[in-house]
Amino acid sequence: MKFAKARYSLIAIIMLLVAFLVLFVTGLAKGLAYDNAASIQNMNATHFMMEKGSNHRFTRSQLGEGDLAQAGSIVGEKNAQPVGVKMTTVTTGGAAHKLDVTLLAVRPEGWLMPSVTEGTAITSQTEGKVLVDDQLKDSGIGIGTEIFDQASGMKWIVSGFVSHESFSHSPAVFLNERDWQQLQSKSSAWKGASGTASGISYSAIAVKANKDQAKQLAAALPDTEVVTKSEAVSAIPGYKEEQGSLLMMIVFLFVISAFVLAVFFYVITIQKSSQFGILKAIGTRTAYLVRSVALQVLLLSSGSLVVSVLLVQGMKAVLPSGMPFQLDVTTLASTCGAFIAMSLVGSLFSVWQVTRIDALDAIGRTAA
Repeated sequence: MKFAKARYSLIAIIMLLVAFLVLFVTGLAKGLAYDNAASIQNMNATHFMMEKGSNHRFTRSQLGEGDLAQAGSIVGEKNAQPVGVKMTTVTTGGAAHKLDVTLLAVRPEGWLMPSVTEGTAITSQTEGKVLVDDQLKDSGIGIGTEIFDQASGMKWIVSGFVSHESFSHSPAVFLNERDWQQLQSKSSAWKGASGTASGISYSAIAVKANKDQAKQLAAALPDTEVVTKSEAVSAIPGYKEEQGSLLMMIVFLFVISAFVLAVFFYVITIQKSSQFGILKAIGTRTAYLVRSVALQVLLLSSGSLVVSVLLVQGMKAVLPSGMPFQLDVTTLASTCGAFIAMSLVGSLFSVWQVTRIDALDAIGRTAA
């Protein structure tokens, strides 16, 4: 590497660009995944109960108060909380532009309600007040702003803001059960839930349950399905398709980086076959030469990753706030580890070539 700086610098630049692209796409995939299901992922629930046949989708499910009472009798009343989910369009104070949001109905005093970052929290007795995700600040919404639901004609006053709460890439609006019940009675899109034509209905019931309790819930409520949080997240429209496409891109980038490194070192190894042969002839062990090639690959990939991480962190700092991007320490470490592993796998062709070099044959070619 000391005597072929130009060639190794070229491959280092290529590795740097590929590593940067891998890390950036990984951060984008994680950010999009979180933005698509942040509100559900933030909920401190192990399982969700939904209507049977809803395909694990909140927007297709309706459960009644009877279902909630039965779930509470199995896992405990405090461990079963109702959740209402409805995607809608709202306007603000006569403004011409419309905003797509997701209405989330939870019990304000329960463990599903997120922490208020600004403003005043709502209670079960509050009427006509909501908490909204701080993404809506960019649309001119502030504390005290009136928002109007286009479907039902209801209006609410923004009481405060929450952070990192979204569903299907739309900012979340949290309301209590009282406003949720009024919304159901006014919106033609909602009908009475199974067996509760005049009562309040929910989209799902969030529960804290172990495996045995989950089985008991499924047996006691045959018209419902009990799904894990990860299954509920995966069923959000577009989630699996979006993540599948990005994952395929990341896998191809790993394969490309391994292939590029393999070809480069294979060519270099062939060019240096005579030198390797002479080293073998004077007693250098094959294991030492193999470690030398592996060390060069490790140095190149590690150096490229260090610079790439710095570039990604710099890029993250200048990205617009509305662009979903997440790259936590765990994801960063696992991605870097996978990149180094793929680089070492790519060097196996060179290692194989080194082990096959015959000292006498190499010396003969040198003499010729």
